[in-house]
Amino acid sequence: MNLWRISVKRVFLLSCGGMAVSMLAICAVLFAMTGEGWVLIGGGLLMLCALAWMFLLTVVFGKRLSLFTGELCRTMDRMISGSGEPVRAEDAETLFARISYSYRLWRLYGIMQENRRKVDGERQELQMLVSDISHQVKTPVSNLKMVTEKLEFLFQALVKTSRLETGLVRLEKKNAPLIDTLAMACSGIVYAAEKKNISVTVNCPDGLRLSHDSKWTAEALFNLLDNAVKYTPAGGAICVSVEQWEMSVRLDVSDTGKGIPEGRQAAVFRRFYREEEVHDEQGVGIGLYLAREIVTKQGGYMKVVSEAGRGSTFSVFLPCR
Repeated sequence: MNLWRISVKRVFLLSCGGMAVSMLAICAVLFAMTGEGWVLIGGGLLMLCALAWMFLLTVVFGKRLSLFTGELCRTMDRMISGSGEPVRAEDAETLFARISYSYRLWRLYGIMQENRRKVDGERQELQMLVSDISHQVKTPVSNLKMVTEKLEFLFQALVKTSRLETGLVRLEKKNAPLIDTLAMACSGIVYAAEKKNISVTVNCPDGLRLSHDSKWTAEALFNLLDNAVKYTPAGGAICVSVEQWEMSVRLDVSDTGKGIPEGRQAAVFRRFYREEEVHDEQGVGIGLYLAREIVTKQGGYMKVVSEAGRGSTFSVFLPCR
């Protein structure tokens, strides 16, 4: 039997049993030697007193042991959570206090605190490293995203232009409300206009219907509106107005932007044309060319009226039939 694995309760029971057996044996020997009955009575009383005190000792010791283990567990919990430390008790006289607040317990607490400080330091270093990496990568990623978006826009514009020029796409003119086409075109520039605090107004006669390809006409008008937002300073205004004539419908897109010098107005409809002073703006110089192609395919035409420093007006003329 491994004595170190016997419970405290069982140790006390075995001790009480051994003590009782020993006292009974002594009383029996004395009775055999003397033959007196009072020896047995006295031995029995002594045994009962010893057992009573032994029981009381067991209860008190068990209670103290329970309190000790409870306090030790609470101390360990505080040490683990970092919310407290062992209370020093160098002058304590009890064995429990010396065990509970021993040098080894304080050494364990110091090791745990040191490990916690190291973990916190490593966590801060890791956060700083991640922050530095994020800062260093942010600018290249942003530039790459901008280039990717520009290339995607250019690719889509070239595909649309190529399909129109080669006849792969045929515009289907249908009699439809013009206001729906204008709404489709304006929806693409609402966010950019709000970001620059540019007001956009649309004036279109109620119930005006026109024979046109709504999807591609909206694409052309969007290109005009997109250019107007790009080259109009913050706080400016853009106005879309529609006027019905006898044989055609005129759509004007006016802005309060920088304007176009008269000598360059004929060139703005060329493919990939961009003025030197607007190279910082996003774009590839194909929007106006694509818009004119769409309008021309429907039997219409475009013109521009502009004055440097006073804005521009791009006019689209579409036949009623």
